[in-house]
Amino acid sequence: MDRKAWIGLLARAPAARLAELMPTLPPHSFLRPPEIGAVMVRGRIGGTGSAFNLGEMTVTRCSIRLDDGTLGHAWVQGRDKGHATRAAVADALLQTNDSTRVKAEVLSPLATEAAEHRNARASKAAATKVEFFTLQRGEDQ
Repeated sequence: MDRKAWIGLLARAPAARLAELMPTLPPHSFLRPPEIGAVMVRGRIGGTGSAFNLGEMTVTRCSIRLDDGTLGHAWVQGRDKGHATRAAVADALLQTNDSTRVKAEVLSPLATEAAEHRNARASKAAATKVEFFTLQRGEDQ
């Protein structure tokens, strides 16, 4: 898993679940303490049309430095400072020699749970799928 993928996984993870998987954090200092702000969300009509401003979304960002000098960054949706801090610490740890342990203890469970959630949602959507078919009409003969 590359850095872009694990940052996304940590940002989308439920804050409570990330707190369960990382109950204690290693010693670290804040480069940028958790701050709450807003970002503009942009959209495209049909995914390919002209871009337009959809609206604002609340985010929390955080940047930390581990005692060994490794930097970690996180942006998470919402106003949860603890979530942003844990995600930034996890990002930093994944760049150190502890990466194998953190991948096994934190990323693997989160990735498995995210895949299960996607599959459950896809199954629920598939259950509502309607198949249309056409019978041969008399005037087509």
